Amino acid sequence: MDKIQELASDPDSLANNVTRLKGRPESRLRVGEFRIVFLQDGDDLLVIDVAPRGNIYD
Repeated sequence: MDKIQELASDPDSLANNVTRLKGRPESRLRVGEFRIVFLQDGDDLLVIDVAPRGNIYD
């Protein structure tokens, strides 16, 4: 939750851990062994899924 709040308040602070997903409109945030898949539209941040890295892209 802390990283999601940090991403929402200051996206540039986590820029090196955020990657746009290929072939999908979402991006992902890397947090240790977990990945957070989200959509960002202006000031809105929609979290799609949070899961371990091996299962998140299925």
